[in-house]
Amino acid sequence: MPTPADVAHAFSPALAGAAAMTAEEEDAYYPSSDGRPMAENMWQAEAILNAAIDLRAALPGALVAADILLYPEEGNRSKSIAPDVLVALGLGMEERFSYRVWREGKPPDWVLEVASPSTAADDVGDKRRRYAEMGVQEYWLLDPLGGLYPAGTPQLMGLELAAKAYKPITPRVVGGLAVIRSDVLSLDVRREGKLLRFRDVKTGEDIAHHDEKAARAEREAALRRAADTRAEREAQRAEGEAARAEREATERKAAQARVAELEAALALARRKRT
Repeated sequence: MPTPADVAHAFSPALAGAAAMTAEEEDAYYPSSDGRPMAENMWQAEAILNAAIDLRAALPGALVAADILLYPEEGNRSKSIAPDVLVALGLGMEERFSYRVWREGKPPDWVLEVASPSTAADDVGDKRRRYAEMGVQEYWLLDPLGGLYPAGTPQLMGLELAAKAYKPITPRVVGGLAVIRSDVLSLDVRREGKLLRFRDVKTGEDIAHHDEKAARAEREAALRRAADTRAEREAQRAEGEAARAEREATERKAAQARVAELEAALALARRKRT
C-alpha cells in the first residue's frame, strides 16, 4: 500500500525526488501558515507570547517558537499542526518558515497549548494523541481563565511521555504554590493569574517577564541618574570647598603679610625713638 509520502511524490512535481529538492523548493511546498490566527483573545495571546519570551530568556541555545507550523511527516503537508509554543533544545534560534521534523532531526522536546473556546477540546484530545505519537517528551496545557477543559482538569497541567502515552507530572507545593517540574527544560513552572512563571532549577530564581525587565531597567536607569546627580552635586560641593579653602589661605597669607608689615613698622619706630 502506498504511503502518504508516495502519494505526494506521485502527484506533486515539486516533491518528486525529494532528496534533490532545494531548500527554497521545500519551503514553498510546506506552507508557513495555516490561515488561522495565533490566538482568539487577548489573554490567550498574552499567555502565549509571555511564555515564548520568558523561555527564550531562560533557554539560550534552544529553539523557542510560537505558532509555527510543525510538520511531523515528510511528504505529507496536510498533517501539520501549529503548537502555541514549542521548544527544541540545542537547535538555536535561526529563523525558520516551519518546523520539519526530518530536517531538524527530532520532534520538539516540549510543547505548550493555551486553551481557547475553539481549541480546548482538541488540546486534551487529538493534539495530545498526535504529540505523543510524534515523540514530544513533555506536553503542557494552560487554561488562562479556567472552565475550558473538562471538569476536574487543573488550569495548568504538565504531561510527560511514558510508553508512548502521556501521564501527568505530579505537582509539588512550594511556599503555598503549586509548582510542576519540567525535567526536560530544568525549569519549575507555576501559574500566576493568566500567565506562566518559570523558575531556574539550578539558581532557584524566577525568570523575569519582559515588562518586569523593562521596569527593572528603568528603575536601574533612574537610580544611575540619581547617583550621577548626587556625584555631580558632591563634585560641585568639593570644588566649592576647595575654592573656599584657597580663598581662606590667600586671605591668611595676606593678613600675615599685613601683620608682618605692621610689626616691622613698629620696630622701626622704636629704633628711631631710641
